[in-house]
Amino acid sequence: MEVRAITRNVPMSAQKVREVVRQIQGLPAEHALAVLAMVPRKSARLVRKTLRSAIANAENNCNLKAENLRVKEAVAGTATTLKRFTPKARGSAGPIRKRRAHIRIVLSDQ
Repeated sequence: MEVRAITRNVPMSAQKVREVVRQIQGLPAEHALAVLAMVPRKSARLVRKTLRSAIANAENNCNLKAENLRVKEAVAGTATTLKRFTPKARGSAGPIRKRRAHIRIVLSDQ
């Protein structure tokens, strides 16, 4: 059985989150939590929070044991980008893109 958790509109670019998400694909869920605890990045904290949510969904909604779960899929995709402008020389404006990401983690008991 597959269980998933999604965190939407994380205030970080998807490229930064993907670097962390790739490290946990295919690992057992508890081992993935241990790996994320040692990664010194802000995105690791956000991915760990999403992984804990997926484990809680499996335990509470599907009566699965955490030690039997494996990270089947971990994906970070782009979300909407906030577009702002900053003043530049000679009265022109320079764009600022505040990127956001969605984190999706799918756990499987097989």
